[in-house]
Amino acid sequence: MEGTQMGVWVNHGEGRCHFPDASVFERVKKEQLIPMRYIDDDGNATETYPFNPNGSPEGIVGLCSSDGRILSIMPHPERLASWPWQWPYAPQEWMEGSKRLRCSPWLKMFQNVREWCDSK
Repeated sequence: MEGTQMGVWVNHGEGRCHFPDASVFERVKKEQLIPMRYIDDDGNATETYPFNPNGSPEGIVGLCSSDGRILSIMPHPERLASWPWQWPYAPQEWMEGSKRLRCSPWLKMFQNVREWCDSK
């Protein structure tokens, strides 16, 4: 899903990433343990509300472990797995015609998890 930009449910402003030790924050960035970020309309990581509802630094949505076994994210993509009823917005071409999606794009995240588990 690398490079994917799409909406996700966020229910509140909790879950703000906080790094009291700057060296931990630098290590997280250096080891690329930030798999998802809040972005603005131009696709840039942002700390600005409403794009980033909790002000997490550099738009951090979640963190992962270096071995890929743990992913912790604040938004709720599981609430978008039922297509299209739970989506607050989707481009019209996703909803009708020959290019109509048959399931939520967020389903791919859960399929990736399953494929990773099956391969281990």
